[in-house]
Formats: sequence, C-alpha cells, structure tokens
Amino acid sequence: MTLTLAAWLHTIDPYAIKLWEGGPIRWYGLSYLLGFLLALFLIKRITRVGVSTLPTARAGDLVLNLAIGIVVGGRLGSVLFYNPHLLREFSDSAPYWGVLDLQGGGMSSHGGMIGGILATYLFARRHQQSWPFTLDLMAFSAPLGLFFGRLANFINGELVGRPTAPDFPLAVQFPQTLYDNPDTYRAMVQAYGQELPPHWLDHLQAGNVKLQQAAAAVLETRHPSQLYAAVLEGLIVFAVLLWLWRKPRRAGSIAGAFCITYAVMRLFNEFFRQPDAHLGLQAWGLSRGQWLSIPLLLLGISVIILAVRFKTPRMGAWRRGPWTPPLPAEPATPPGP
Repeated sequence: MTLTLAAWLHTIDPYAIKLWEGGPIRWYGLSYLLGFLLALFLIKRITRVGVSTLPTARAGDLVLNLAIGIVVGGRLGSVLFYNPHLLREFSDSAPYWGVLDLQGGGMSSHGGMIGGILATYLFARRHQQSWPFTLDLMAFSAPLGLFFGRLANFINGELVGRPTAPDFPLAVQFPQTLYDNPDTYRAMVQAYGQELPPHWLDHLQAGNVKLQQAAAAVLETRHPSQLYAAVLEGLIVFAVLLWLWRKPRRAGSIAGAFCITYAVMRLFNEFFRQPDAHLGLQAWGLSRGQWLSIPLLLLGISVIILAVRFKTPRMGAWRRGPWTPPLPAEPATPPGP
C-alpha cells in the first residue's frame, strides 16, 4: 500500500499469481486453502492428544466434508441473506447462473456456519460419531480460517469500513468503492484530467502514480474493518476457545462458546463496517450482519445449556493431560459355525 495524505491508499493486487486476466490464483482462494489445512492440523492434534473417538485417519474426511459444506453454505448464504437478485440473473456464458458465479465474489460467514453444521451432522451420522463433539471440532478450527478470510477481504478491498477522519492512524482509502459511487468516480475522472483507462484499477495497483494521486485526492478515508474482523472474529475467538479447551469439556460446549464469542465480536465490529449499499441499516439502526448474529448468540447459549443438562461426555482438548482417550470399539466377533 502507498501512504498518501495521512491515509493508506489501498493498492494491493488481489492475485497471488496472475498468468492471464482473471486467473489463476487469488489470495482469497489461498486463504480458504490455508484455513482448511490448519483445520486439518488442529483436528488431527485433538484426535491424538485429547479425548476423542474420531480416528486420526478420519480427520481428512471430516475436513473435506466441512470444506464442501462451508463453501456451499457460504455462497448460498451470501445469495439468500444479501444478494437474492442473483437467483434471477442468467447469462449466455459460463457459469450461466449468478448463484454459481464464484469469480464475482460473495460468501457469507453465517451461511458458511450453517453449511458446516449440516456437514458435521451428515459426517457424524455416517461414521457413528458424536454430533456435538464433531461440532466442537469444527468450531475450534474455524476462527483461524475466519482470520485468513478477513485478511483476504482486505486484500480484495471488499467489505470496507465506514468513513473515518483522514488523520485517523488506521484510515484507508479503497479505490474499489468507486464502482458503487458514481459521484466519486466522476470526481476522480476530473482529478485525473481525462477518462480513466480500461481496467484502471489494475493500472492503479500496478503503480500508476497519476491514477494513485487522483484516487487519493477524492476517496473517502475508511476504517479497515476487515482487519478489525480478522483480529476480533479470528484471533480473539480462537484465543478464547484455546483457553477453554485446555482440558476435555462437555461435548457441544466449545461449539456453543464459539457461537457466543463470534456473535459478540461480529455485533461489535459491524459498527465499523459499511453496510451493504442495497441493504443499509435496518431496524434499530443495526446491520444485516448484526441481526444474523443475534440468533447465533442465542443458539450458542442454548447449546451450552443443553450440553450441561444432558451431561454430554467430556471430549476433546488440544494438549496432553492426565486423561485417557477412550479405546476404539472392538470389532464384532463373527458367529461361529
């Protein structure tokens, strides 16, 4: 990024490797890959040192199921919660349906959680595992994935923050906001002195000084809410779960703790994030993300209450302790002749 006018002008290229227009590897995709790899590492560790009925060899199967559920749920959540118009958008070129246009972006963390919950249920049922414990495994590994995902949101210049003072130490100017603001776009054309070139954002990110100066002269300064979210929804939530799961807990309690801490962090961070232009603020001045976090908070409280009431077995833990993991069930002895 380039420091200009007491604010950071966002000039990060969203492509980690760009061999042609639109591909092949974005930082956003790498963030998902890294998140799932870390989930695999954490789940494998729990199956080795904690109280677990899940064989270590099955950890990869669980993560694969989670990956499918989270990606599908995240996309559908984005469409249903924020962009229902995509259900009616069709084109003559691949992928033909707006819902399938992943290249155009759009993933919902709340939708991803719903997809992950369904994936854990199907996995637990298929492999005869405790569903609450499987939820705990997903919840424990999720925050680091959220951390890298929010960093990727910042790299993409999406989900930007609300306006702030130019002298705020963390203020950022996002050129991507010009696409949604015709007045600012026209002001940048005037500052640039001529029509912007095709793919002007690529030129700006590649170091076109004249474009950068024009953008810095007209863009609002904003909170880097994506970075706030990376810390709040990712690192802080993970730190809480890491502390809680030092020793085995009642199955389901870690998933409940995740829902509560994530919801609280999201409710707070949304005060710094710019609401979607087509949604704006809703009842009581809350954003759509905040309203979706309230049932998640209630769900987390309910899950912990149910775990205590039904005395689910104590499972998990990420570090070694005096407990003895349960032995796998003995195979059934075939009847004699």
